[in-house]
Amino acid sequence: MRKDVETIRALHAGNLDAARPEAVAKRRKTGHWTARAQLDAFLDPGSFAEYGGLSRPVRDDMTGAADGLITGTGEVDGQSCAIMAYDYTVYAGTQSLINHKKHDRIFEVAEHLRLPMICWLEGGGARPHDLSAGTGLGLDLTTFMAFANLSGQAPVVGIVTGRCFAGNANLAGMCDVLIATPKANIGMAGPPLVEAALGETFTPEQIGPVAVQEPNGVIDIVAADEGEAIALAKKYLSYFRGPSATFESPDVEALREIIPDNPRRAYNVRKVIEGIADIDSVLELRAKFGRAIVTSLARIEGRAVGVIANQPMFLAGAIDSPASDKASRFIQLCDAHDIPMLFLCDTPGLMVGPEIEKTALVRHSGRLLLNISQATVPFMTVVLRKAYGLGGYVMGARGLDPALCVGWPTAEFGGMGLEGAVNIIHGAELAAAPDEATRAEIHAKATADLKRRNTGIEVAAKFEIDDIIDPAETRHFLSQTLKAMPAPPARVHRKRAIDAW
Repeated sequence: MRKDVETIRALHAGNLDAARPEAVAKRRKTGHWTARAQLDAFLDPGSFAEYGGLSRPVRDDMTGAADGLITGTGEVDGQSCAIMAYDYTVYAGTQSLINHKKHDRIFEVAEHLRLPMICWLEGGGARPHDLSAGTGLGLDLTTFMAFANLSGQAPVVGIVTGRCFAGNANLAGMCDVLIATPKANIGMAGPPLVEAALGETFTPEQIGPVAVQEPNGVIDIVAADEGEAIALAKKYLSYFRGPSATFESPDVEALREIIPDNPRRAYNVRKVIEGIADIDSVLELRAKFGRAIVTSLARIEGRAVGVIANQPMFLAGAIDSPASDKASRFIQLCDAHDIPMLFLCDTPGLMVGPEIEKTALVRHSGRLLLNISQATVPFMTVVLRKAYGLGGYVMGARGLDPALCVGWPTAEFGGMGLEGAVNIIHGAELAAAPDEATRAEIHAKATADLKRRNTGIEVAAKFEIDDIIDPAETRHFLSQTLKAMPAPPARVHRKRAIDAW
């Protein structure tokens, strides 16, 4: 082998785990995988083409494999993608002058080639050492703007398996989907900066743990460990590759038994989603945030759909501010990547009362409707049970022009909750009732009469929805509608960005 080739090969080999046993051992001692082990598990064997493997810290007195950031392109299940992984064994995965250039380069490649961008984001933010290297303050960096510009171009996936602070966390907050393990901590500043700003000392584990960042909506999916995080990232990417040739159908007849006979009884809408979707095709996002709505990616006869479903197990399915935000961003995600949507409606309406108004529901619910009105991707609606008021409207009512709008036999409709409507319509009669028992009898009779006039069958008779169907036929109706949808147009420019929130 030529000497120059041998030199290059040796330099690249020096970045690999086999050449760095002490760093690898230290990493494994904390129960973490190395960055290169994560990439090896994620990418198809032999597909990785690294960019910037010979880069090193700007200061002459510092060394570090690839300057602590691994970038390049590769394939996942045959799909090309761009890769960026901070190496925590090199200065705690910090961002430096040199690896900022590497960021920008791989973001540029991802944008021009419209490649999914997969990022391992563990690290401590800006590298303080560079401040003493005479390189400037970094206020002219383009990294964060370049990353923001990727939104809506192709899927952007973030994975956090440990400490992720400051600039690293800022990138995490702009990902379409953020996957984390129980060991993750995500915060806009690590302990040194927090102490300097607040005068209080915290351990890294006290700042932005999963117990905080999952229910508040920062983390989309919590994986059991790093291996599952990789499997989930692969599953997420699969929805953006077009139809799957193979699928397994669920037991659709079980759908007939999910909705309770008693309209006041709750049920878990996740069972409905699983009963409609291909087996093992459902991936729920932000499960512990905005719990009045469930948002999931799924497949129906191999075709990807984005499911937005009211959850009767929380607030009886009434839509509050967090649920509005959750659904709004999911609509943006589906619309940006032309994934058809499915609304599963069972809501008594928007949440009401003095306390909910303190959360600015007027604005948050408005955001939901604005996002639906701006989306051009086709959607379908199935009314499972209640479709009342503005809540029923924003959940895919016929007036929003769905490609399909059907209901189950349990469907009931109203411009507002029927019990409340009775209080208004029969207010004088109720006020004149001689006692509470009589008042209750009048109310019950009037409510039952109003319900009879607003059942799914009555609404279908006026052709205000497309039909009332046997729940077991839901999958058939949806799959036929999906097949009829035209292929989305080829895009040169992105359709829309996806809001960080």
